[in-house]
Amino acid sequence: MARYVEALERYRGGRLSCMEAAEFLGISERHFRRLRERYEADGAEGLIDRRRGRASGRRAPVDRIEFVVEQYRTRYWDFTVKHFHEALQAEHGFALGYTWTKTVLQSRGLVAIAPRRSAHRKKRPRRPLPGMMLFQDGSPHPWLAGQAPLDLIVTLDDATSAVYSIFLVEEEGTASSFRGLDEVISQHGLFSSLYTDRGSHYFTTPKAGGKVDKGQPTQVGRALAELRIEHIPSYSPEARGRMERVFGTLQQRLPPLLRLNGITTVEAANRYLADTYLCEHNARFAVAPAEEGSAFVPFAAGLRDILCSKHERVVGRDNCVRYDGRILQIPEQRHRHHFVKVTVQVHEYPDGTIALFHGPRRLAGYTADGGLIREEIPIQSAA
Repeated sequence: MARYVEALERYRGGRLSCMEAAEFLGISERHFRRLRERYEADGAEGLIDRRRGRASGRRAPVDRIEFVVEQYRTRYWDFTVKHFHEALQAEHGFALGYTWTKTVLQSRGLVAIAPRRSAHRKKRPRRPLPGMMLFQDGSPHPWLAGQAPLDLIVTLDDATSAVYSIFLVEEEGTASSFRGLDEVISQHGLFSSLYTDRGSHYFTTPKAGGKVDKGQPTQVGRALAELRIEHIPSYSPEARGRMERVFGTLQQRLPPLLRLNGITTVEAANRYLADTYLCEHNARFAVAPAEEGSAFVPFAAGLRDILCSKHERVVGRDNCVRYDGRILQIPEQRHRHHFVKVTVQVHEYPDGTIALFHGPRRLAGYTADGGLIREEIPIQSAA
């Protein structure tokens, strides 16, 4: 108040112009003129805000405030404010704004006031077309309430942030990578490149923290090379910022949703993710690509014997193959009596089942524990 009186007296004494007095007070020249008129009419009392002590005509009813607080405390306590506000709109026809909702929750001490953001960083431009570059990564987190952390495997598009594949597994690895790739290619086709971290199932890295050795591909690297998909390694978390932000959103939203829907098993969670959440997430968070069109290419060939682990073994004198602690007995073949000392190829699929190949010829299939799957194997000619 004293500062306003001082500025007005200086103005009346001719020591400050109207513009200079407004600048001195940090207000607009128009507002200063209004204050000058009040001061000349009523003195210092005219400077008091005339709204003081009067309730705003836009104030929400007390029962509406209590409804919001009660809903957050009893049902949505683990939701973010944004997610909570969306749930109120969708399920209760709530019409008040997000900022109002956040202010109410903060005033009741139910959510903390967020710290100020750091200086702005310019994001890497997105690829202009879907299918030009995809991300794949896993995030360990207690996704199911009260249970041990699981890995959420996500494959998404750089151009749109659309999630193409999402599922929970006990541990990220080669099998989960193949599963994600299979889901994407089967539904959308081949894409141009895959951007991942340098996990041991993605790359061979001779020196910790060093460059990857593309001359020693992993099973995932070998499969991507067969599909002519470029595999790009990431050398810092910042380089995967888009992926990290998606996981931040998922960690905030998914556990409360799974709890709210009474989901307690990995199988039920994966059904919910595929049947319900995937479409809802993309509708809420995916963006339009910079250009029209798509870089995806249709793929008609079989994926099963590409997206699998392949290893060579020499058949023993008992016509069996030793593989990872299992003994795989080669059944009788129409075209050959035995395969003793012959090099064969073992294909281990993401579901744990196994097959033996001699060149292009499939000899037999096995269960995950090495049991022979009885099936009629047709005679196949060499490719």
